[in-house]
Amino acid sequence: LSPGAKMGCFTFIKVMMILFNLAIFLSGGTLLGVGIWVKVDGQSFLHIFGALSSSILQVVNVAYLLIVIGAILLVIGFLGCYGAQKESKCLLMMFFSVVLIIFIAEVAAAVLALVFTGLAETLLTGLVTPLLKEKYGVDPAFTEIWNVTMREVHCCGMNNYTDFNNSYYYDTHGGYPGQCCDTEGPCNATLASAMAVAIPHLHLCGCLVQGCFKQILEEIRTNAGVAGGVAAGIAALEIAAMAVSMYLYCRLDEK
Repeated sequence: LSPGAKMGCFTFIKVMMILFNLAIFLSGGTLLGVGIWVKVDGQSFLHIFGALSSSILQVVNVAYLLIVIGAILLVIGFLGCYGAQKESKCLLMMFFSVVLIIFIAEVAAAVLALVFTGLAETLLTGLVTPLLKEKYGVDPAFTEIWNVTMREVHCCGMNNYTDFNNSYYYDTHGGYPGQCCDTEGPCNATLASAMAVAIPHLHLCGCLVQGCFKQILEEIRTNAGVAGGVAAGIAALEIAAMAVSMYLYCRLDEK
C-alpha cells in the first residue's frame, strides 16, 4: 500500500478503536452507577424491579458485582479510547494486557466449568439449600421465584425434594411444595418420589424427583449452541480488540 493508503487505514482503525472503547467506557460507567445505587438505596431498586431482583439479591450481592464489572469496563474503555486518541504505546500495551488477562480468565473458567461441574453443584448446594430451608415459605418474593422456577422447569429443590427436609415450609405445612408432586398443595415423600416414574420425560434417575440444578444444566446443554455462539462472539471481540491495539502499537513505530 502507498503511504497515504496506510495512513488512511491507520486513521480508520484508530477511530473505530476510539468509538468501540468509548461505548465500553459508557457501559462501564452505567453499570458502576447502578451498582452504587443498589448499594446505597437497595429498597428503591427492589421496588422498581420487583420480586426477581429481591431473590437475586439474596443469592448474589448484586451491588458489588455491578461495581466490579463496571470498574473493569471503565478501565478497559479508558485505556483503549484514550490510548488510541493520544497514540500512547504505554496505554495501548496496558489495554492489550488487561484484555488478554480477561480472555485467559474466561477460557480458564470455561474449562473449570466443564471439568468441575460436580464441584459447582456442591458449592451451589451449600449456598442455596440453606436459603431454601430458611426462606422458602417465609419470604414472599423468594418463595414466588422458586415456585415459578420449579413449575416452569419441572423440578424440585436444588438437588431433589429432600432439600426441603427440616425446612420452615416442611415444618409448617407438613409436607413438600406441590410442585414436587404436580399437586396444588403440600405432598409427602412417597408421592414426591413416585413422580420419577409418573413423569418419565424428565430423564429422572433412581426414585428421586430431579433437582433444579440438574434440570437447568440439562437445558444449558440442550441450548449449548446458543451459549457457545455468545461465548464465541465475546471471544472474537476480545481477540479483535487485542489485534487492533497491537496493530496501532506497532504502527506507531513507523510514524
